[in-house]
Formats: sequence, C-alpha cells, structure tokens
Amino acid sequence: MPFAAITSAALLLTACGSGSDGSGGSDASGVAAKADEVPTTDVVSAVREDDAAAKLLPAGTTSLTVAVSVGGTPPGTTYLADGRTLTGQDVDFTKAVARVLGIRLKIEQASFEAILPALDSGKYDFGASNFGVTDERRRTIDFVTYVNDGQGFATRKDSKLSKITDLKQLCGLNVATGAGTTFEATLEAGKHVCTDAGKKPYQVQTYAEQSAIWSSLQQGRSDVVMSTINGLRYAVAHQQGLKFLNEYHRLDVGFAFKKGTKLAPAFQAAVNKLLADGTYDRILKKWGTTGSAIEKSRISPPELKN
Repeated sequence: MPFAAITSAALLLTACGSGSDGSGGSDASGVAAKADEVPTTDVVSAVREDDAAAKLLPAGTTSLTVAVSVGGTPPGTTYLADGRTLTGQDVDFTKAVARVLGIRLKIEQASFEAILPALDSGKYDFGASNFGVTDERRRTIDFVTYVNDGQGFATRKDSKLSKITDLKQLCGLNVATGAGTTFEATLEAGKHVCTDAGKKPYQVQTYAEQSAIWSSLQQGRSDVVMSTINGLRYAVAHQQGLKFLNEYHRLDVGFAFKKGTKLAPAFQAAVNKLLADGTYDRILKKWGTTGSAIEKSRISPPELKN
C-alpha cells in the first residue's frame, strides 16, 4: 500500500460536502497521474445517513480526525486537476462512511509509516491509507475491512523474471518497495531464504515516495518492485516498458484504529450499509478494482494465508 506534500496540515470535510480528503498513500503505485486519467464520477454525494449505523458511534461523536497519505496515482490517493483536491478509492470510501454515520472529518496528511504509530497517542482517530491487515499489525491496531488487495510484483518488460512464487527467486536482486509497508516487512522477514540456500541475499531498497520506486526500476537501480496489486496493475497500464508479474499474497485492507477502539462497530455497519445499497460496487467500478470486492466488513480478522 506510500509522497506529494500539501501545505495545509488539516483540511475540513463535511459529511455532505466535496472538500479535499485523502488516503491510499503507502501502498499506491506512485506513478504521476495525469489529470485527465483520474476518474471524476461522483459516487458519494447520494449516500444518506443511516440511523442504525450512526447509533453505534460513541455518544457525542460528531467529528473525527483521519490521517491520510497521498500516493500519487489511482486507485490510491491523488490530486484532481486543481492540484488541491484529493481523490482516490480510499478517499471515496472514507467520504461515504462519513456520510452514512453523519459525521464530519478533519483530514490530516502524514507519511504512511507515521500513521499507525500515532493512532495509540490519540493524535488521529483513524487512518485511511490502504492498510493491509496482518497479524503483526493486529497486535496494536484494530481494523475495519472494506476491500481486499494485497502484495504483488512488477518489473521491466526486458526482465527475465516471471511469476514469483518463492522469495528465493529474488536472490541477488535489488527489490524496491515502500518504507513502513507490509512489503518491506515481508521482504525483510524472508531474506534468510537466500542465505539458507547458499545464495546471495536480495537487497531491499525502501523509498518514502512511490515515484522514486518507479524511477529506480526504470533507471536500472532496482530489478523488481513489490507493491499493492491494484497499484501495480495501474502502473503497468500507464507506464511503458513495465510488466505485472503476479499476485503474491492477498490481504484484507481496512480503516485503522488504536487497539480497543469503540468506533469499529459503527464503521463496520457503515461499510456493510454501502455494500447493501450499491454504493460499494459503484466505488469499485469507478476505480477499476472490482476484483478487490469483499462480501462483508469484518473487524480485525486474522491475516489471510495464501
């Protein structure tokens, strides 16, 4: 799932407005999106408050602070043509949930790797940046799922790499990925497979900005990129000379909260409301991610094993 900066630290979005907000950061593809390539279909403004879901909020909750990270390209968070308004799949889901719950959102932008650690301090009420649900993260974070995405690989078209089913296929290569992501954690945890097999270990190259990841690949400083499935597919479709290798590990993606949050039941009910009224499908179709649909929202489910 990681960036362009905006000068305003906090943007205010009403539940019925169309102001700026964001998400998707970390795990977006990082390719600079052209304004005319960014979908602009309004899939949120028709959403209405649902009393049953809203009643699940803690008493007195009328606004929440959400931390987001800008990825730079669809389906992750990017800018509209005005260079100020943020849009993306996670943006639409965040706005839609806010409308279902009848709350206002104060949007604060942060680097992807800084969001989860800041939730426990109360700096933010939740994070919306394509956070994959892992067992490691569940130790300190609660999640409310809304899509299924995961980990994949891409490389240059002239590469001899094909489908990657074992990290040993990466031995001796330079692998570019986002800092603080599940990809970095997966790669670091698996480094031993190369030395265990008597091979030269792969090198993990982490970048705070996703655009730097793709530059490193295109310029030959790295051999392969590990990132989100949806982000990789977008990058390959919009950049010449790239090829998508394969899905490696599917993950549920969810809104992130501090452990023990009382907000989770309301958010779960809101996502399920979007699933029931058709808004959910409209959001996925807008961003070309129908393959990431879930049947129902869950609270902190176990990490998918595949």
